[in-house]
Amino acid sequence: MTTFVDRVELHVAAGNGGHGCASVHREKFKPLGGPDGGNGGRGGDVILVVDQDVTTLLEYHHSPHRKATNGKPGEGGHRSGKDGTDLVLPVPDGTVVLDKRGNVLADLIGQGTTFVAAQGGRGGLGNAALASARRKAPGFALLGEPGEGGEVVLELKTVADVALVGYPSAGKSSLISVLSAAKPKIADYPFTTLVPNLGVVTAGETVYTIADVPGLIPGASEGRGLGLEFLRHVERCSVLVHVLDTATLEADRDPVTDLDVIEAELRAYGAGLENRPRLVALNKVDVPDGRDLAELIRPDLEARGYRVFEVSAVSHEGLKELSYALAGIVAEHRAAQPVQQATRIVIRPQAVDDAGFTVTHEGEFFRVRGEKPERWVRQTDFANDEAVGYLADRLNRLGVEDELVKAGAKAGDGVAIGPDEDAVVFDWEPSLAAGAEMLGRRGEDHRLDAPRPAVTRRRDRQAERDEADQEFRAFDPFGEK
Repeated sequence: MTTFVDRVELHVAAGNGGHGCASVHREKFKPLGGPDGGNGGRGGDVILVVDQDVTTLLEYHHSPHRKATNGKPGEGGHRSGKDGTDLVLPVPDGTVVLDKRGNVLADLIGQGTTFVAAQGGRGGLGNAALASARRKAPGFALLGEPGEGGEVVLELKTVADVALVGYPSAGKSSLISVLSAAKPKIADYPFTTLVPNLGVVTAGETVYTIADVPGLIPGASEGRGLGLEFLRHVERCSVLVHVLDTATLEADRDPVTDLDVIEAELRAYGAGLENRPRLVALNKVDVPDGRDLAELIRPDLEARGYRVFEVSAVSHEGLKELSYALAGIVAEHRAAQPVQQATRIVIRPQAVDDAGFTVTHEGEFFRVRGEKPERWVRQTDFANDEAVGYLADRLNRLGVEDELVKAGAKAGDGVAIGPDEDAVVFDWEPSLAAGAEMLGRRGEDHRLDAPRPAVTRRRDRQAERDEADQEFRAFDPFGEK
């Protein structure tokens, strides 16, 4: 059963925005009290956040589809819809977020670091928010925008200061078990380690982490064995330690050849590993033949510029010297890192001559692309004539009609707004006058300005009663005034 996963393909979908409400206030003696439709709620976001308690992407391997909740639609009485709930997904420290093409979207390092993988859609405005002096009683509301969705790739790159690299069964797991409190699986067969193991080492005043990477073999950078799957876990390390087996029983292997093979794989993998500081740990010197071989090859390795340590995970020989040497390199690397400064917010104002959209002639169509026009199209209910007229007004005010004329568009030409796969196509008519004709001018309801018949009749009856009362008071049956 899979217990460790360091790469998954995650399908995320943010919540859709709630639709706005088209409503008219009604109460006794006020049958048309004005628009009171509320706005729709915002859709929930899908957010990735670093959690130190999470060490694997296993959860997303089993459940790769994640969706946030939608916003609620608005209601009458100026009641806005409830916002959708954000979906927060915890990920391990060191998770890299990529798109399907392999482009890095975010590198999540440090507790609490967040990244919005999919943004929720905006809620649509209700007709109360759309009312104006020109459009007193809109008979429509804007639709909520759909939330973002797509696929992202999550890759875990272990955040460790030191990485132990070497052939399978070189003794890396044994070393990390005695240098730290980690308890990796240890056995006398190759590829015992199937997942990276992390341990914490204290050497003097320096505390650092050490990672035991699964064994590398020739061709690891091209996918042989487990190397390609786990070489990414050494990318962030400050120093590499070559763990060489001086007591191997394989006749065709020796420590120097093993070192050359591993170095070739690190260079082939790239990612800056060829320039990382290195130490060599000649392991298993507790075995007599291993000690003899270590003493034989040590001068050759030192001549190459390596610092060499003869160590044994069984007798603990040389481990203190190795741990303090690593601590010194880690401390030096940390001191060389730039001081973390406060995040600066860069504000880039829009250019004066930037219209916010483009118009291009593509064969039989004129295509309009831009954030605002495309968003307005998504928010429009095309079953409502008044809403379509409102869209035409917005596009006209933005200057789309003027740009279409400059591009050579004529009445009846096809105009597409949006990308190819999700475009809205219509026949263009300059200064399009749309709306509900029964309401007179678009957005105005003559019923709001009409006299109130019930109140008028009540006043007329009161005048008739007053006149009858005056006639009764003036009447004298005896002929006297």
